[in-house]
Parts: sequence; structure tokens; C-alpha cells
Amino acid sequence: MSLDIKTRNSARDKLFSPVAFSKNAKSVLSDPVILFLVAALGILAVINHDQFNASVTSTLNALIYIAPYFALAMGFAAFAKASGADSLMVRAFSGHPLYAISAATLAGAFSPFCSCGVIPLIAGMLAAGVPLAPVMAFWVSSPIMDPEMFILTTAGIGLNFAIAKTFAAIGMGLLAGTIIQILDSKSLLKNPLNAGIETGCGTSSCTPHRKEIMWAFWHKPERMNIFWSEIKSVGGFLGKWLTLAFFLESLMVAYIDPAWVSNVAGAGNAFAIPLAALIGMPSYLNGYAAIPLASGLLDLGMSKGAALAFLTAGAVSSIPAAIAVYSLVKKPVFALYIALGLTGSLIAGYAYQFSGMPV
Repeated sequence: MSLDIKTRNSARDKLFSPVAFSKNAKSVLSDPVILFLVAALGILAVINHDQFNASVTSTLNALIYIAPYFALAMGFAAFAKASGADSLMVRAFSGHPLYAISAATLAGAFSPFCSCGVIPLIAGMLAAGVPLAPVMAFWVSSPIMDPEMFILTTAGIGLNFAIAKTFAAIGMGLLAGTIIQILDSKSLLKNPLNAGIETGCGTSSCTPHRKEIMWAFWHKPERMNIFWSEIKSVGGFLGKWLTLAFFLESLMVAYIDPAWVSNVAGAGNAFAIPLAALIGMPSYLNGYAAIPLASGLLDLGMSKGAALAFLTAGAVSSIPAAIAVYSLVKKPVFALYIALGLTGSLIAGYAYQFSGMPV
């Protein structure tokens, strides 16, 4: 057996050992998403057995359909983390403000971070003195789209919608960064971090440093440990949320009247896009879970612009993300973050609605 094969097997076996399995089982049994799903299935089985069977069948079929895309998303995330390629985005936050904002927006749109997961990185960059404008551009664009999100959006809704969402992420990042740069140039946003936030970061994951890139990472045991750990982490995270989302989608199809969705969020309602954005901000569960939910709403009559506004507004300012942002930065910066997310989502929704581009 070659050294590379031994290295890969050792890392994999360590991660999936009986001890690790026991810890994973305890984690699963205490996970609120899993507990909610089990409870919901139990209640549904009691009150409507036929719908229970229909929802289970629908959820399993959806998971089987998306499995190849799911595997691709996991592999991409694990490769980026293990090789160190994810640290390349740090290079975007230097140089001329215009270039920095543009580069940070693109880095955000193609980086594997959700609205909450990006918080430690943002804290580290702001504490290290990185200008707020490119940081905000990255902050806004990052949770809207990433490679895994693009893959799963294409599978769950369609390629055109995934492309539109990518352009929305880029446009919203550029808008946010530019406005912050204008305000910052007038010295209106000095010292954005809340008092008490440390000026350094104790972990490598949130310090804006440059890690060594190693494309052939499987030669190093520690890199293989990272790879398998990321496979487990991303697989568990995406798996539970997608399962819950497909289950909720089955309930939506069964219990929500398509006529109601069409009246409230359809193309015929002039306020459909603002309503979708406002609803998306507090009710958004998770970027990956929102994909099948948006697909279900589109099938029920929601307009494409409203669906895009719902997803983009929710991605930037869901309740968990908003709480994290509020605890990190001063109130004016927090208010700007929310306002920029809402404004950008409205612009994106209307632009997509009247673009003539199909879903």
C-alpha cells in the first residue's frame, strides 16, 4: 500500500471510527433540526397518515434526485478547505478601493460562506484594520451565492435562476461596497466594531492571513483530516437542512392554496416583490433549505422576481445573521447592513422580473 493511500485511509478511519460514530450519534440526536423533523413527522403520522406517506415519499424522491449535486457540493467545499484555496479570497481586500470592492464582491459571491459562517472572518478582518467598504461588499455578497449554492439552485430551481441569483449577489455587493466607501470617505463610519470586540483573533479560521496553498493536499495527513472533517461537516449540515426543506415543500404543496400565493406574490400584485423581501428577512431558514421552498412557491404561483427578492433579502438578513451582525458592529453599521440588504434585494427582484429572462 502506498504512502498516499495509507494517509488517506488513516485520516478517514480516524474520522469514522466507533468513537467518532458515537459522538456523531449523540450530536444528531440533540440537533434541533433533526428533533423538529422527527416531531413534525410524528405529528403528521398521527393527524394525517396519508399525507405522512406522501410527504415521506416526496422527500425521499427529492433527496435521490439531488444526490449527485449534493455530492459535488460536498466535494467542492472539502477540496477548497483542505487545499487552502479558500484563503485566496483574503487577497481581495487590499489596494485601490474600487478594485478592492470589486474583488471582494467576486470573492464573496464565489466563497463557501453562509450569512452566519462569514461572521468570524468579518470580525477578524475588521479587527485587523481592513477597510469597511470591501468588507461590506464581501459581507453582503457572500451569503447569497457560493459554488455549492449555485449547484443546488440549478438542480432545485433552474440554471437561469441560479445565474440571476449570482448576478444579484455581485450587484448587491458592489452597491453595498460603493455606498459604504462614499460614507467612509466622509469619515462617517469610523471604528465600526462594537466596544469589547477583540482586536485580534485567536483562530486561524477568522484571521485574514494567507495560508499555504497545496493542491495535492492528499500527501499530508493533516490536510486529509481537514478534507474528511469538511465532508462530514458539510454533508451533515446540508443533509439535515435539505431534508427538512423538502419535507416542508411537500406540506406547502399539500396545504397552501396556489391561488393565494398567486394573489399575494404573483406577477399581478404590484407589491409582490417588496412583500417577498420583507417576509424573507425574518423568516429565512437557511440558504440551502430555502431553495426547495422557493421552488415550491414558484410552482404555486410566486413571481420569479419575488422569489429572487425573498432569497436575497433572507440570505443577507435572516434573524440568526442579524443577531450576529448586531453583536459585532455598531448600530449605524448594523442599520446600513440591513438597509443595503433590503434595497439590493428589491433592485435585484425588479430587475429579474422585467428582464425577460426565464426561471
